[in-house]
This record gives sequence, structure tokens and C-alpha cells, in this order.
Amino acid sequence: MELEGKVVVAQGGGPTAVINQSLVGVVLESRKFRQITKVYGAVHGVSGIVNENFLDLTQETTNNLERVAVTPSSALGSTRDKPDEKYCEEMFNVFRMHDVRYFFYIGGNDSADTVRIVNQHAERWHYDFRAIHIPKTIDNDLMLNDHTPGYPSAAKYVAQAFIGMNLDNRALPGVHIGVVMGRHAGFLTAAAGIAQKYPDDGPHLIYMPERPFVVEKFLADVKEVYDRLGRCVVAVSEGIQDEAGTPILAKLQATETDAHGNMQLSGTGALGERLTALVKEHLGISRVRSDTLGYVQRSFLGCVSTVDQNEAREVGEKAAQFAIWHNIDGSITINRTGYYSVDYQIQPFEKIAARTRLMPDEFINAAGNNVTEAFKFYLNPLLGPDMPSAHRLRAPRAAKIRDSK
Repeated sequence: MELEGKVVVAQGGGPTAVINQSLVGVVLESRKFRQITKVYGAVHGVSGIVNENFLDLTQETTNNLERVAVTPSSALGSTRDKPDEKYCEEMFNVFRMHDVRYFFYIGGNDSADTVRIVNQHAERWHYDFRAIHIPKTIDNDLMLNDHTPGYPSAAKYVAQAFIGMNLDNRALPGVHIGVVMGRHAGFLTAAAGIAQKYPDDGPHLIYMPERPFVVEKFLADVKEVYDRLGRCVVAVSEGIQDEAGTPILAKLQATETDAHGNMQLSGTGALGERLTALVKEHLGISRVRSDTLGYVQRSFLGCVSTVDQNEAREVGEKAAQFAIWHNIDGSITINRTGYYSVDYQIQPFEKIAARTRLMPDEFINAAGNNVTEAFKFYLNPLLGPDMPSAHRLRAPRAAKIRDSK
């Protein structure tokens, strides 16, 4: 069946360095089909749909779309709205009024749930409609995906940042704590492990939400590394939690909540400051510093992974093909088929929506304070062929004259 009508594409959640590749992939692929009457972009995600705030991307030049594709962040604007049944019904009503027959939503697991609910409304009304969720998240936490667009570029940024932290810390020893995004999944924090080139390289300790964070053990870990090497670099996820699942930041100080009722973890340096204070107080180390990488991880222009760019474009193209060619609804997934190759499949919304993928056990060391070689083997090809590497001087030391007399 050839379904004729308009396309609407939207972007939701946190921006990434490659989300516009997926947008452009949808737009350019959709414009190839004669049954597509218009291609609309919803401004600021689902809120743009309910407010009928659309850009007519049918009239955008291919040249400019390609330039937008290599520009980080969400070109259409994003939203943190988490639609309920009523909200999704309003979206569906707008789609009917505009004769929208294809809906593509680029986002994380909450976005997949939104697409699922809207699609259910279409089924109830027997409205011919195709809905596709396109994966996107720097957290890398979508089920059934080997990895998600946005993660490799953010991971590349984190890895490079910790290469720099380690070099700085080696030149002027002390304790340096870097706080990385990640509420429930530690994939992004784990990327700091790529900085470990030489045996004594940091980060020497990596803490992820998948393992309980015990303050006393953290202090003992830092002391052991510092006593052995005279310095210590630490990577820690903003979402680290205790044995009961309580975020460590909540235990150390009062916190705010966001629009979804989640504890506000990003946009503050509080966790790094509190951990720094604990190290100073209990270990007596004077030179202790912390940095919170914050939102800069998501849309940094200078270190985008070419692998990430290519795959983000392809998931957009495949979404259009599944919907328009094959009349299929669902969520696009990336599946690794070799070292290194991928293919793309489409899965039922229910297997992706509102579910969180965590770091596999084989990616985390037995002590729960670092990553394994298996994780590095997993991540390395995602960073692209131009991932930089640090080097050391290897000239021999000159003989001391004074000591030889």
C-alpha cells in the first residue's frame, strides 16, 4: 500500500553532536518518495507538534541541510516535555488535521514511549499512519542497541578530556576528580578509560552507577593509588549511588529536582566539590581538584566521531525506508555484526520504550572501580580513526656529575 501524506520529524531530549545527521537523513530520504506531499520539522519537539509550530523542510535546500547535518545540537530545537496519554492524543489530533501519515521522533527511551502512545491512538481511529522512533542518546542506554548515535562523539570528548587531565596531573601531581554525565548507566564515564595508554596512566579509578559507591572504599582506593604513584586521577559518574540506590549527591547535600521529578545532577559542580572536600579532610592531601564536564559533553564541535556521524545519518535514512517503503512501525536499532561493522533493524516500541540498558558486567572490573579491556575493545572502533593519542619522552636520563665525585 502506498500511503500518501505529510511527514513530521522532531527532536527530543538532550542535544548531541550528531542528532542533525539523523534529521537530515529523514528529510532527504523522505523527499525522494512521490507519495510524500510535505516534510515538516516540529520546532522544539513534541511541543511544536501540539502548537502546530512547523518548518516546511520540503523547501530547504539540500546544500544547507548538509551543512546543518555536520552542526552539533538540535537544529529544530528540543524539549523536555514527557507526554502523557492526553498530550499524545493532542499530537495525534494535529497529525490528522494536517494529513500527517509519517511521524519520526529522534530521541531516547522516553521518546520511544511517546511514539508508541501516538501510534496506539492512530490504531484506535483506524487512521493509516506510520511511526518510527530513531535512537539518540549520549547515555548509550537504549535496549537492544549495540550503541546509540550521540554516544561515540560524547565518549570521544570524555576520553580526550581525561587524556588531558592525566597529562596535567602527571606534570603537577595531586588528586584530580572528573565528573561525567550519566544518571543510571555508566557508559559515558567508562569512556575515560581510553586515556589509560601507559601502565601508570589515569584515570586510575572509574566509578559508575552500576556499582554501589561507598565513601569509605572510595577514600581507601584514592589513598592506595596516591601512596603508590604519588598522584591519582578519578572519573566518576554524576549518578553514582549507595547500596540502597540513593544518589550520593543527595546524601552529601540538598538537591533540586527537574521537570520530571528527577534529582538535578547536571549543571552543577556540587558532587566534585564534595568529593574533593572528603579527600582533603580524610586523607590530608593538599592538592585536590575537581572538574565537572557538564553539558559541554553533548554538543562539542571539535571532536565529533566520523563513525557516529555516518551511523546517525543512516538511522535516519533507514527510518524513512522502513516507514515509507515497507509500511512498518517501530524503533530503529544498531546491531554490531563484526569488528567493525553494523546493520540496522526495527524492533517493537515496547522493547525499547521507558527501559534502561546498563553496563554489562564484563565491562566493569571486579573491584567496581575501573573498566576492563573488554570495554575498551567495544568502544575503540566507535571513536573513529582520528582519535588522538598522548606520547611520552623516552630519552635516557643524563648522568649526575655531583653524585659521581
